[in-house]
Amino acid sequence: MLKYYIQLTAIQLLLFISVSLCAQGVITTPRTPSPAASVTQIIGISTVTVSYSRPSVKGREIWGALVPYGYNVQAFGKGNPAPWRAGANENTTITFSNDAMVEGKPVPAGAYGLFFVINKDNTGEVILSKDYRSWGSFFYDSTHDLFRAKIQLQDIPSTEMLTYEFLNDTKTGAELVLNWEKKQFPVKIEFDVDKIVMDNAREQLKNTVGFSWQGFLSAANYALQNKTNIEEGLAWADNAVTANKSFATLSTKSGLLKLTGKTDEADKTMKDAVDVATENELNLYAYQVMNQGDIDKAIEMFILNTKRHPESANVWDSLGEGYVNKGDKKDAIDSFKKSLSMNPPANVKANSEKFLKQLGAL
Repeated sequence: MLKYYIQLTAIQLLLFISVSLCAQGVITTPRTPSPAASVTQIIGISTVTVSYSRPSVKGREIWGALVPYGYNVQAFGKGNPAPWRAGANENTTITFSNDAMVEGKPVPAGAYGLFFVINKDNTGEVILSKDYRSWGSFFYDSTHDLFRAKIQLQDIPSTEMLTYEFLNDTKTGAELVLNWEKKQFPVKIEFDVDKIVMDNAREQLKNTVGFSWQGFLSAANYALQNKTNIEEGLAWADNAVTANKSFATLSTKSGLLKLTGKTDEADKTMKDAVDVATENELNLYAYQVMNQGDIDKAIEMFILNTKRHPESANVWDSLGEGYVNKGDKKDAIDSFKKSLSMNPPANVKANSEKFLKQLGAL
């Protein structure tokens, strides 16, 4: 009896020690053999993050063996047919900071469990589940799926450790791919970037950003450059002009007016912008007009700049480029020589000399 009591006491002591250790926590150690990882991609101003564990091939047969084809009946949990957990250990998760489209299907902002299915014919499925805190596929419940979508797998060079990455980035989207062994699982992700930026701009302009004309100008300029929310952009441009009547604010307003079809008002506003332009602003505007194909208008702006800043070698050099684009060799040579006569900075001197050599005048 005493021996039994001693043994029981020892077991109770071990249990007490184990529980105490769990309660107190243990040190953090490296996770093996499938280390944790995450990858994040910014698309527009939205972020997509995949958190997962990275198993290695280690010479094993993967597809149809370690990862069964189709749906696999789990040995634990609910015992339901389940897809592959798309990694190791707990759920692979994917998090969207904003509403997105995944394989053409709407996905509200938030976190989801990410699962895949692979079939013998190299087709498969991507599945997003509302259950993202589960352990692997053991407690998978198809009634909690947000959606399923068919995908076409690709054959790739051998990849030892399971890896997620983003490919084929565009303004509005990217392709999330899982690479492992010799298979790639591609998933197309897209955002309505202009809408997200505009919605975010409205909120930011209610905060400290709205106390500066630069905030309204940046919002108006995005609307102009991306040809979106034009009327709203015009209202923001008006706020910026009211606070600071400058080339930047007026030229942005002019561009938005032109997009609304108010050409006369746009031209008048652009004239006001030119009237207050600095040397560099007027020079850049002239190059912009020249790149748009209006050579005569560009030369007019270059000449105006030489009249306002006759002592600047750079404006004469730029006027020379304008004449080169027009095919006016004589005036181009005169302008470049005028620039060189002013002891120009090294970069301006090099440019004038380059053109003079091309024109056979040096």
